[in-house]
Amino acid sequence: MEFGKVQHPDKIDFSLPPDDIMTDELLKGLGAGVGGDLQVHVGASRWRIKEWVGTVYPPKTKEKDFLAQYVRQFNTIELNAMWYNLQPKDVIEKWAALAGDGFRYCPKYSNTISHELQLKDAGKDTDLFVDHMRHFGRTLGPSFLQLSDGFGPDRTALLHHYLRQLPGDLRTCVELRQESWFTGGAHQDTWRLFRDLGVGTVITDTSGRRDVVHMRLTAPIAFIRFVSNSGHPTDFPRIDAWADRIGSWVEKGLREVYFFVHANNEVHTPALATYAIEQLNKKCGTHLRPPKSYEGDAKPLTLF
Repeated sequence: MEFGKVQHPDKIDFSLPPDDIMTDELLKGLGAGVGGDLQVHVGASRWRIKEWVGTVYPPKTKEKDFLAQYVRQFNTIELNAMWYNLQPKDVIEKWAALAGDGFRYCPKYSNTISHELQLKDAGKDTDLFVDHMRHFGRTLGPSFLQLSDGFGPDRTALLHHYLRQLPGDLRTCVELRQESWFTGGAHQDTWRLFRDLGVGTVITDTSGRRDVVHMRLTAPIAFIRFVSNSGHPTDFPRIDAWADRIGSWVEKGLREVYFFVHANNEVHTPALATYAIEQLNKKCGTHLRPPKSYEGDAKPLTLF
């Protein structure tokens, strides 16, 4: 991911901001000790990575079998494939059949909706997207709508209208990128609408855009896109900080978490995801199984 990429990550202050007041309000509404199983999901954004053959995937794994191996190693995927090309329903059903009960696909809204049409007159394309997503069945997690860098508050009315038309049973998290959304305390009406509609936010932790680490939860779900620096030493304390923060949210009643690891060099993604799983297990009391390595003995992946 190029969004927020910098040349010298060691010069960035990666401290996580305090929780937004809306997050505090949401968590107070949930209440500590709320019922329901805790669901923590950690994964990547792609499965078609040839460099994982012999490490994450068994030696000699063919590309057609990459997804079957991916779902054995992780319990979610940020499904960017849908952004580029809305897959046929029978393909989606095959993907769903490969996944176990705990696996969740988190499909990205089609680029025709978010970037080409910019939400304007996008009803037909949205209906088509929603209809296809239903074929994931039990494996469907929250879908996420990533708006373009140029989609700013001048289009607030359009965004509000679009969100109000979405079916209530399709869980959606929205990623806003334009800087003006995060200026001071402005645009509270948009965040309140998210909360009223049960629409979640996407929190993107990337080096060069610290404003989008807004720490604002508007629905009882954390959807975090962690943009690493491909194994740079700063990546690990950043993950530690996220494990601490997510652990505090879980203590206050949050029951559903998605943590997606991005890396420009995807060779590093499995080890970073493994580290995230280990830290989240410690802080959240979960027992997620880290991906195993096919290099030598089948042991969890590590960068150390």
